[in-house]
Amino acid sequence: MKPKILVIDDERNIRDIFSLLLGDHGYSVDTAETGEEAIAKAKVFSPDLVLLDMNLPDLAGLDVLARLKESAPETGIIIITAYGTIQSAVEATKLGAYAYLEKPVDNEELLLTVSRFLELKSLKREVEELRSELTSRYRFANIVGTSGGMKSVFQLMDKFARVDGTVLVTGESGTGKELVARAIHFASPRQDGPFVVVNCGAIPRDLIESEFFGHVKGAFTDARTEKTGTFELAHRGTIFLDEVGELSQDAQVKLLRALGEREITKVGGTRTIPVDVRVIAATNKNLEDQANRGIFREDLYFRLAVLSLRLPPLRERTEDIPLLAEHFIRKFEKELGKEIRGISGDALLKLAAYPWPGNVRELENVIYEAMVMSEGDRLEMRALPLRIRSFAGPDEDEGGRPVEGRGPKPLKEAVQGITEQTEKELILDALRQAGGNRTRAAAILGVSRKTLFNKMTLFRIGWPE
Repeated sequence: MKPKILVIDDERNIRDIFSLLLGDHGYSVDTAETGEEAIAKAKVFSPDLVLLDMNLPDLAGLDVLARLKESAPETGIIIITAYGTIQSAVEATKLGAYAYLEKPVDNEELLLTVSRFLELKSLKREVEELRSELTSRYRFANIVGTSGGMKSVFQLMDKFARVDGTVLVTGESGTGKELVARAIHFASPRQDGPFVVVNCGAIPRDLIESEFFGHVKGAFTDARTEKTGTFELAHRGTIFLDEVGELSQDAQVKLLRALGEREITKVGGTRTIPVDVRVIAATNKNLEDQANRGIFREDLYFRLAVLSLRLPPLRERTEDIPLLAEHFIRKFEKELGKEIRGISGDALLKLAAYPWPGNVRELENVIYEAMVMSEGDRLEMRALPLRIRSFAGPDEDEGGRPVEGRGPKPLKEAVQGITEQTEKELILDALRQAGGNRTRAAAILGVSRKTLFNKMTLFRIGWPE
């Protein structure tokens, strides 16, 4: 779609010249002779940009500017002014005009100014779309889980997002610590600020101070240019310190000082730089135990663990496996060009029995591989990786066959309970979305109203119409 430009000027020859010039360069142009005509046309034409003459026969240019900005704040306005009204044009710029040009207007300058504004507007739109996509991608709802452990996690995340305290996220590798940190950031008042990730375990020991705080040119042998550190990059946003337990004692001291003083000094520099940063740290280590044993600084541990959140490993939330598997199937369908209806019962049983040392990340990789290997529209046992298929659970022999009488609860019953709980949660969620209307809830779930009523009776869900 062509960018739309509205030209407002009481001189017909100027309107005609601008219309031809801008039209020849691919813009859609409309014109207005008076302020009132311009305001009326703007409501219908919805211009991206307005060229506004300050001297109109009916309204003052500043009044037209104010009314246009009130009805469409994103519309750009370029002031066209004679020498005697440059002062008012400057005032208009303060009120939101993009730029002003002095009559007689140079055609090349006009085209350049128009082009720059439209490029800036396009860039802002892209940034907003990306921000919206990021915010949507990292909503709490996109972290899958209905188990008791995950419900507690969601409750803490919601509370932590509302305040600005430092957060320590603990959990085994693959449990989703960075995903949780991003979700907290994008639900917080800092969501429009940057989210900067620092992998503390991957930074060489002698470069950690430069990575955190930056350096000035010539600070050391390889410092050929000035560098901005991650704390400064995260100003007014969030810095995520992943694997914070890997920091050396010397690095811990430097981090502690930055957290306490809320200002940094670049390596080789003398000027202090204030930083407004929220810190979310993550580790798969037991920092409290390491602090007690003197391996990790106790004062830094208490500075980081103002708010604490533990992510349960997947083996403690096996009831989430069916939902997670379904989530990853839908995630990879488009990428792999496959339509998968679901996963077979025996494959689901095997997934539920496996201990998942790599946690959710490992499950994601397993589902991806199974989808690559699958030859039908459902993931069968034979599509699972060998290590999963050959794993003998507590109620199986080494060949993966069930052993009667072993274990307090057959795995099949456990998985059935998981499935029923998942169904119940989906029904409750649909009813909430439908405001209690069972017909709409059934449509959301893709089942008949009778089926929904039967399931509600089975699960003893009482919900008034």
